[in-house]
Amino acid sequence: MAKRTKKKTRPPEVDRKKVVEGKEIGSVKASGVPWRIIVQALVIVAAVLWIYWPALQGDWLWDDKLLVTDNAVVHDPSGLWKIWFEPGSLFDYQPLKVSVVWLQWQLWGDDTLGYHLTNVFLHILSALLIWRLLSKFGLRLAWLGGLIFAIHPVQVESVAWIAELKNTLSLPPFLLAMCAWIDYEERGNRRDYFLALGLFLAAMLCKPTMVMFPVVILLYSWWRRGRIGWNDVKTSAPFFVVSLALGLVTVWFLNHAIGINPVTMGGLFSRLACAGLSLSFYFSKCFLPVGLLPIYPRWVVDSPTLAQFLPWPILLAVLFWLGTKRGSWGRHALLGLSFFLINLAPFIGFNTASYMAFTWVMNHILYIPMIGLIGIAVAALEQVNIQLPDLFRPYSIGLMALVLAFLAVESRNYAKMFLNEETLWTYELQYNPEAYQAHYNLGNVLRQAGRMPEAIEQYQMALQIKPDYPIAHNNLGNALRQTGRLSEAMQQYERSLQIKPNYAEAHNNLGNILLQIGRVPEAMEQYEEALRIEPDYALAHYNLGNALQQAGQLSEAKEQYEEALRLKLDFAAAQDRLARLQALQNTPPAKN
Repeated sequence: MAKRTKKKTRPPEVDRKKVVEGKEIGSVKASGVPWRIIVQALVIVAAVLWIYWPALQGDWLWDDKLLVTDNAVVHDPSGLWKIWFEPGSLFDYQPLKVSVVWLQWQLWGDDTLGYHLTNVFLHILSALLIWRLLSKFGLRLAWLGGLIFAIHPVQVESVAWIAELKNTLSLPPFLLAMCAWIDYEERGNRRDYFLALGLFLAAMLCKPTMVMFPVVILLYSWWRRGRIGWNDVKTSAPFFVVSLALGLVTVWFLNHAIGINPVTMGGLFSRLACAGLSLSFYFSKCFLPVGLLPIYPRWVVDSPTLAQFLPWPILLAVLFWLGTKRGSWGRHALLGLSFFLINLAPFIGFNTASYMAFTWVMNHILYIPMIGLIGIAVAALEQVNIQLPDLFRPYSIGLMALVLAFLAVESRNYAKMFLNEETLWTYELQYNPEAYQAHYNLGNVLRQAGRMPEAIEQYQMALQIKPDYPIAHNNLGNALRQTGRLSEAMQQYERSLQIKPNYAEAHNNLGNILLQIGRVPEAMEQYEEALRIEPDYALAHYNLGNALQQAGQLSEAKEQYEEALRLKLDFAAAQDRLARLQALQNTPPAKN
């Protein structure tokens, strides 16, 4: 690749010593004595620790167990090879993120404190890197941008929820790649170029939705020179290759590696309405982060109304207006707004995601896109600070301090909701009682705590809202079975299988009921069907072994117990059954 010649002139409005036309507001290098920088960094660290202190002892939430505690690959001492080179063993291809989870499991097992501390540390690192990135655009208040990111309430979901490690882990390499790219643009140094490419690859291996980075660097080229030239396209091409390759791998995983049911959406107009409403929702939560929930009510877009398309003409009008000002401050605003829109684009409804089965929007989606709006806010505050008479500056500082205090208090209060699942889902249902997923999750918590009547009530409420919810039918069957209501439990398992015939767990549970009431051959059929669907289902192998032993087929039962232990080394019940069976087979017959 040819070394880029550094340009000697740039449009004055994008000089890195300026962010507004004609106003000197800072340089790339941090101003002030070093102690000031240290104090500012410590403020960010202290603010984050204060906000997330209540969540540090937080328990496993939602799909944390699926991704960590119940993930056989993470527990496998040789799991690193599978993570990188055996695609079928992963839910999706995020090998660098899963490798970090694997390492965490080796270090602290099922103790959640280490996982929470990792997320908090990475969040602090990202806040400091945002400070660095904004300073490269010449913003004197770049530190304020890092602080806003650190304490903003919409970030709580990404930091307090262990499963969102993909967010906190992918952002530092993304930001470092952006900084390296800016350095390359300034100096034309090939080392900076390849550093940016390597860091981008690392970010993609943490979270494939970093796919928009190549578009971002083209946006930066436009902002810097007022156009995107052929040389910009050529230098960005390797980034697009990485983006396309890993994007296709992700699509393959979604279609083959995991059995997630596709989310159905309407036609083009429904998707346009959903996307516009999602954009307006995310924009509003950046500037007014109140009423935050883990699951928001889904608006109906099957037959969209004209009002639901209103966000689009408003957005187009804003972009057009900023375009008319692109010779001055409008270009900077377009940079920040476009960064927001580009990084939000994969999540607004044109492409479906698994969470869209129960909500269109989630707070953690804003973890990266929000940085663009933070940049606009910081630049605007600097301009206000320049224009404001000295008499009013103390009042403006006081007002800013109140806003920051409000953000920090809101974040801490929301972080408290992530202490455990009962707290989180009780809070959710207080404000969104139609969230069937929350009823289901709360039912699971109550069932595990032995509070069966309450659990049954929550499962039933979930099914009143969504009758075709197979997993809720299955777990309602489990709760009914635990209370001795076997016929009702069987009905729930059968209903679950009517909705989802290839549901291995429901086949296994129906087999348990049949075995319990003495219908052994039918039970064996259900276990075998579960294993046909999911051959590595250790519990089904164990239960089939029990059925075979009850039928007197001891050799076949032994094989099933051994297979269960091969799949799950710490399967204590299978170990006990196998030991008893071997002792029975080795016992000589009694003499007459």
